[in-house]
Amino acid sequence: MRIPFVRSCIGAAVAVLGLGTVPAFGAGFQLNETSASGLGTAFAGGAAVAEDATTLWSNVAGMSRIRTMQAVGAIHLVTPSLKFRNDASEAAASQALGGEGGDAGGLNVVPNLYIVAPINRDWSVGLGVSAPFGLVTEYDDGWAGRFQAIKSSIQTINVNPGVSWRVAEGLALGVGLNIQRMSAEFTNQVNYSAALLGAAAANGITPGSSTFNAIAQATPGLESGAKIKGSDNALGWNAGVLWDLGNDARVGAQYRSAISYHLAGDATFSNPVPVVSSSLAAVVGQLAAGVNSRVLYDTQIAADVKLPPIVNLSYFGKLNDRWDLMADAQWTGWSTIETLKFSRADGTVLQTTPENFKNTWKLAVGANYRYSDALMFRGGVAFDQSPVRTEFRTPRLPDADRTWLGAGVQYKANEKLRFDVGAAYLFVKRATIDDSGSPASVAAYGRLNGHYDNSTVIVSAQSSYSF
Repeated sequence: MRIPFVRSCIGAAVAVLGLGTVPAFGAGFQLNETSASGLGTAFAGGAAVAEDATTLWSNVAGMSRIRTMQAVGAIHLVTPSLKFRNDASEAAASQALGGEGGDAGGLNVVPNLYIVAPINRDWSVGLGVSAPFGLVTEYDDGWAGRFQAIKSSIQTINVNPGVSWRVAEGLALGVGLNIQRMSAEFTNQVNYSAALLGAAAANGITPGSSTFNAIAQATPGLESGAKIKGSDNALGWNAGVLWDLGNDARVGAQYRSAISYHLAGDATFSNPVPVVSSSLAAVVGQLAAGVNSRVLYDTQIAADVKLPPIVNLSYFGKLNDRWDLMADAQWTGWSTIETLKFSRADGTVLQTTPENFKNTWKLAVGANYRYSDALMFRGGVAFDQSPVRTEFRTPRLPDADRTWLGAGVQYKANEKLRFDVGAAYLFVKRATIDDSGSPASVAAYGRLNGHYDNSTVIVSAQSSYSF
């Protein structure tokens, strides 16, 4: 018995393991929240500022500017708002349409920790722990896109040891290793009513016949719950250069490598028990047994995904004793994600989904203003492109271009201890969507047609201590 559109539902669910899902924080599913000091300027000049140990993430070569051992801890509260608005959606076969899903965003907590220790005048080492990709989003039960996505949770943990070398006066190089783990969990519904009708047709019960129509009338609104969990460990690297131009100006550049994962996990299903009249009990019971054992059955799954490389070029300059100016250009090679293929443990393909991500740019400018020796204010603006093309947008990744407005303040308690607080508001361009799954099937998935009104608020706090 073959039921292609039900396997498509499973494949669409598994896709989250490779995609990373809804873009709550940065374009795509990248987390830009690496420091509170950087958030205040929308991370402008990140590879050139090198003012504290968080430079281990933005440019490992910048550790050469940290003169004493320093530890930095940061916490980021990220609150995305992600609201679908229906225009012309269509219900899946034998199902009600459902609602708009509420606000799929929620509070997300992102921590960072960095330690830098100079060995001598020319060499420094450091260790950073961060979360470069991830999110948690959840739609309301029974919403119109429930056969494509309900809950999506992606977490990455990146451990980044690094070393910097002052090659000559005003020139430093750095290199680091990224030990990264990704774990994912998500849920969605599967159209069990349509699966039964597909099984009936595959077993010789002609669509439109009295028996087929009786089954359809007796089994509307049945849904199976699907859950996918998977994880993997992977390695990458980063390298940077920092060049002092003189007159309190410098440029920095960093490259972070792509990281390849082979995610392995399990797909589990909670299938309903159809309750029908005694005259249909035998045939429906046989069809349900076939669906449960051959299509919607617990299984191991695997998917290969390659997270993108990142290149950053930055400028930092002091205009005078009060003002600093920063500029930044970041390129992310999202085209590493073209087609996602998901397989069962026996090697059979569950789903091949075209994504066709495009490479993106994030451009930012920012400034610092020193009000006094103890108090400094920050501000910045950035434009952040989305890798998602309109024709491939899904409810798991309804991403669009966004504009950052950031502000922050730094307080120096003494020569050793200082605190940073930053905040940003992200204006996200309206994202239209017209999606019926992959391969497209209104019967299996329904048609999700409408637009998303999205925004994100980020508040960060950070403390730095020099030993």
